[in-house]
Amino acid sequence: MAITVTDHQPVDRAEEILTPKALAFVEALHQRFAGTRNGLLEARMAKRDGVARTSRLDFLPETQEIRDGDWKVAEAPAALQDRRVEMTGPATPAKMAINALNSGAKVWLADLEDASTPTWSNVIDAILNLRDAAQGTLAYTSPEGREYKLRTDAPLAVVVARPRGWHMEERHLLIDGAPAVGALVDFGLHFFHTAKQLLLNGHGPYYYLPKMESHLEARLWNEIFLFAQDFLGIPQGSVRATMLIETIPAAFEMDEFLYELRDH
Repeated sequence: MAITVTDHQPVDRAEEILTPKALAFVEALHQRFAGTRNGLLEARMAKRDGVARTSRLDFLPETQEIRDGDWKVAEAPAALQDRRVEMTGPATPAKMAINALNSGAKVWLADLEDASTPTWSNVIDAILNLRDAAQGTLAYTSPEGREYKLRTDAPLAVVVARPRGWHMEERHLLIDGAPAVGALVDFGLHFFHTAKQLLLNGHGPYYYLPKMESHLEARLWNEIFLFAQDFLGIPQGSVRATMLIETIPAAFEMDEFLYELRDH
């Protein structure tokens, strides 16, 4: 495999994010998981065709044992025990990220998907801001001279990053000449640059997973988490995920989603 950056309008400080090691990690994710992702997108279309023919959507008989089984997911880490107040917003510009972290909310859903147009500058700036936030260095000075910094008088919101859905691609990164998978780019760059620091901060690499339609898509995320934690040499179970139920097919597989990601 070969990975190529096609940023015809270079983004300031992009070299801090698009390092050889970070790109190698994104490439490794694609080599191992992009084929499965492509197959799952094809399965989505096949399922939609089946529903169109039969007008029927139901619980899966082959996973009845999971729905009836005696199991539970891993306990939430301390940083995610209290989620009564969460806020959602893009991770760029820096001023907005700082205000979100300083808001007093328990959790900030740093949205790299619906709340953020996936321009190349937004993709890079979002990862820069989240990395700097993890390191405690995120700051911004407005054209009028007003300074924005992370507060030190109260806890910051816990960051839970939301990568793009499985269906989206990233045309500014090419893998063997084809656009990269947006979700793998977002997760890969964020995880590579923040996971270890977040653990040192007493938190961890936490993610919102959007737009899934099948528990097999949740299984893929679980396999990605296992691989990524081994790749960076951090303890298994450090990654924690929240799954958003945004599609009708997903509503019929919620138990299965939890089961597939029960350790994360």
